[in-house]
Amino acid sequence: MARKPNYDFERKERERLKAAKKAERAAAKEAAKAGTSTDADQPAADSAPLGTASSE
Repeated sequence: MARKPNYDFERKERERLKAAKKAERAAAKEAAKAGTSTDADQPAADSAPLGTASSE
């Protein structure tokens, strides 16, 4: 037998996920604005490959 749909719960769950995603994007945007983005720091630390910097 099929379950009875719980529209209110499903809508609130979608809204909760949407709010969490929006908050995560806002935090990432704020971090990028401040210059403390974790994605931006990683390439800067690995700007010189191991083989080329030590062989010269």
